[in-house]
Amino acid sequence: MYRARALVNYFGGQGQFAGWLLTKNAVPGISCASTRNYNVPVASEPFLNGSSSQYVEDMYNAWLADPASVHASWDSFFRNSAAGGVGYQSPPSLAPLGKNEVLATSFLPALAGATGGGHVSEKVIDDHLAVQAIIRSYQIRGHHIAKLDPLGINSADLDDRTPQELLYSHYSFEDDDMDRTFKLPSTTFIGGKEKQLPLREILRRLELTYCRHIGVEFMFINSLEQCNWIRQRLETPGAMEIGADEKRLILARLTRATGFESFLARKWSSEKRFGLEGCEILIPAMKQVIDKSTELGVESIVMGMPHRGRLNVLANVCRKPLHQLFTQFAGLEAADDGSGDVKYHLGTYIERLNRVTNKNIRLAVVANPSHLEAVDPVVQGKTRAEQFYRGDGEGKKVMSILLHGDAAFCGQGIVFETMHLSDLPDYTTHGTIHIVVNNQIGFTTDPRHSRSSSYCTDVARVVNAPIFHVNSDDPESVMHVCNMAAEWRSTFHKDVVIDIVCYRRNGHNEIDEPMFTQPLMYRKIRNTKSALEKYAENLIKEGVVTPDEVKDVKSKYEKICEDALDSARKETHIKYKDWLDSPWSGFFEGKDPLKAGTTGVKEDTLVHIGKRFSSPPPNAAEFVIHKGIERILKSRMEMVEARTCDWALGEAMAFGSLLKEGIHVRLSGQDVERGTFSHRHHVLHHQTVDKATYRPLCNLYPDQAPYTVCNSSLSEFGVLGFELGYSMTNPNALVIWEAQFGDFNNTAQCIIDQFISSGQAKWVRQSGLVMLLPHGLEGMGPEHSSARLERFLQMSSDDPDYFPPESDEFAVRQLHDINWIVANCTTPGNLFHILRRQIALPFRKPLILMTPKSLLRHPEARSSFDEMLENTEFQRIIPDSSVASQSPQNVKKVIFCSGKVYYDLKKAREDRKLENDIAITRVEQISPFPYDLIKSECAKYPNAQLSWAQEEHKNQGPWFYVQPRFETALTGSRDVVTEKESKGWFAKLFSNKEPKPPPEPETETLAETRVVSYVGRPTAASPATGSKAQHLKELSHLLDDAMAL
Repeated sequence: MYRARALVNYFGGQGQFAGWLLTKNAVPGISCASTRNYNVPVASEPFLNGSSSQYVEDMYNAWLADPASVHASWDSFFRNSAAGGVGYQSPPSLAPLGKNEVLATSFLPALAGATGGGHVSEKVIDDHLAVQAIIRSYQIRGHHIAKLDPLGINSADLDDRTPQELLYSHYSFEDDDMDRTFKLPSTTFIGGKEKQLPLREILRRLELTYCRHIGVEFMFINSLEQCNWIRQRLETPGAMEIGADEKRLILARLTRATGFESFLARKWSSEKRFGLEGCEILIPAMKQVIDKSTELGVESIVMGMPHRGRLNVLANVCRKPLHQLFTQFAGLEAADDGSGDVKYHLGTYIERLNRVTNKNIRLAVVANPSHLEAVDPVVQGKTRAEQFYRGDGEGKKVMSILLHGDAAFCGQGIVFETMHLSDLPDYTTHGTIHIVVNNQIGFTTDPRHSRSSSYCTDVARVVNAPIFHVNSDDPESVMHVCNMAAEWRSTFHKDVVIDIVCYRRNGHNEIDEPMFTQPLMYRKIRNTKSALEKYAENLIKEGVVTPDEVKDVKSKYEKICEDALDSARKETHIKYKDWLDSPWSGFFEGKDPLKAGTTGVKEDTLVHIGKRFSSPPPNAAEFVIHKGIERILKSRMEMVEARTCDWALGEAMAFGSLLKEGIHVRLSGQDVERGTFSHRHHVLHHQTVDKATYRPLCNLYPDQAPYTVCNSSLSEFGVLGFELGYSMTNPNALVIWEAQFGDFNNTAQCIIDQFISSGQAKWVRQSGLVMLLPHGLEGMGPEHSSARLERFLQMSSDDPDYFPPESDEFAVRQLHDINWIVANCTTPGNLFHILRRQIALPFRKPLILMTPKSLLRHPEARSSFDEMLENTEFQRIIPDSSVASQSPQNVKKVIFCSGKVYYDLKKAREDRKLENDIAITRVEQISPFPYDLIKSECAKYPNAQLSWAQEEHKNQGPWFYVQPRFETALTGSRDVVTEKESKGWFAKLFSNKEPKPPPEPETETLAETRVVSYVGRPTAASPATGSKAQHLKELSHLLDDAMAL
């Protein structure tokens, strides 16, 4: 605005050089006056500059003495000037306008018609600039005064004031100015085909667009194209008009949404169902987004949502069979295994025909816990995986929709973490449509006490997502923003937010009393008609439908519900598998659920992968790699030639051999490309060219599966959730999340507890996700020492008092029946096997793997190729192989341990020359506990004292997990066989093949009870000391205790 004003002042303002020319009505005198007054507007006189003023003055004096003494052009010039006209008129230019040039006359309608060169009024310029400012103010701030609250009692932005910029009186306009016509700037579309409008009409159209039932926040977006796209779809006259058929469709959908809730309320009045009353428009809104998206080419939609309205979404959006929903209210027993979950947490997967677009659509609602918003990253990961496997690099076929509550959207940090994945190359889903069910209350908390921002949606501004606030009681406005959101996502592949401002007719749930805390609001709600009643009345007034038609639609849906209830009453059991959100078609069929594939490979494969992984890029002459990397590659090649591998090489062998077999591998987390400890180097960087990289594992074989290794944002909760979602999509992929240090995994504790540990039991959903957690006390302080191994073990679902029956399938049956696998490997060979075993198993289980730090480069932490060849497998325990094992009768002490501490114990034993007296056995797989191997290992050393050694403190680490299980392994067990023990529950669901029946449980008691003593640090609140000296002192005590006989 300032610049435009300055420009006009420059051309038409006074006070410039030769300003004396501007005084009007100067009459030429007979003689030279001491002061001469020219009446020539400077705008017409570009030649009036300092160097020519003397020449002009001489000409003027000559003309005053004798007009015939000067050239005819000067005579005309001075004559016109003296008469108050334009002194000089330049000839018209036919040349095209240059870049960023416009005709001066196009600014002002007043100038366009000017034939003379009279001075342009400064007020005209100011008024036009003011009109531009008003238009821009409505675009930026109109949402603040939009009528968004269907109850009419709150401001959605928590501020009842009207911004001054939206008042025309703020700009010095009077009522007389209302009918003046103003030219419209190029930044608005309110005129349609008209280029100028009266001020009254400009304000009316702006009010209708920005201050009625839609409030839009978009002017913060730093793209003119995107802002204009939104302006055009909002401002163009008639943009929101829809036909009678569309209105009837909205009414029918709204009737079903309302009818479903009222049916449940009548039949199960005292049941919690977290109904949608007060925001029934959500159902037509979601259906509209899906219709428009499928019309634009989307074939699959993954949805995540909280509990409110979930049953309605399953019934009316996904079209889940109603009788399956109604059986959830009947309190029936499950026909299949698992502990199940409440009905408003369950997911589903449906493929159906979209009747509006006549195209097939896949809809998945991801199961979720009560932890609001925790499902967001899971949905994004599942969506990204589906896009990946379909080759949908731009997100045109697969998209995600996330539903949120207002209090959770602004209150939960995971929303921000998930938003920040939206544009990262390896995490983007190419735009998500977020729909906020804005009840204007969180449980019992008023919005003024639950957020500091104006709106609950302000978090979306950080990713330049446009935000459409809309009044839920105006169904047509809701449909308009839904169409815009779907088109925006399809056009720009960026996130977009629809904020449906509504209310909650009941309390937090149906048996909660809201009048305790919101008496005024709920008094108003009780006197408010439903959106369906209001809309039906409007359509009857418009003549679109008759009252009989409204009743007919309602009664038809009522009958559908009654019929489904009759059908549900005949059911005797519920089935958890009816609610599976990620079915793996064909994965379980025809497999023996207790037969795992082999994990060893041919030596040629190991050598080929090792050499490729150890070689510089093929164009090494042009690709400048770091000298340090050259040394690392050289040492790797030497290891391959010596038929050994270290940790990084063992991991690469596992990945490479799976890629060769067509298994996609994805490794994600903070700094995983290089590795926190600079050991991995899966991405080599050109030292002189930015962004030029080489990935050895992507170039092993011409027909290999894709390998993805990607550094993530600095987030654990969000990224672990994302990778979990990614792993749910396809069982034939190895998906790995690595923590920077294992200590930081507790930032993602919600994903671990609510999804990974219990997901299979609650939702019949398997995942083969691997968590790599660097763990070990090495004097690095309390936050760089412990992955909290004890927490994972505590959540393991095996019974410490039950020794499973021994059989050939003992190990795989244990894996089949537990909720996850927890291991702490000490050799690269075992790491190789356990990673490959994730794919070789006939089912999927999460793997929690404690990984080393100092062992990455420890000279003894190496494996020969012989440990990875065909006919080798993962070793659940690694027995002692020293001289002690050759004369077990003479061994005085057997130390069981897990992880890095083994190498400390081994060195201490050598230093003290106790190889004949002490055997050290490594427990590599801690959970499920290897009872059979522990039992035989203890029996092998009949005269030895038994100890468990760990570097963690006594109240941490594996001790509390292994202690009762050692007792069970040594003394036999009570016979704990559940009803469903004979066949694993997932096998029952998905396999026709019967597993071999287990042998009868044997309960045996050894003649003499042996106990296992504890060796390690004492109990402590902190995982480790921050003092290096104290750390070494504690380690010394531990080793002394362990070696004491």
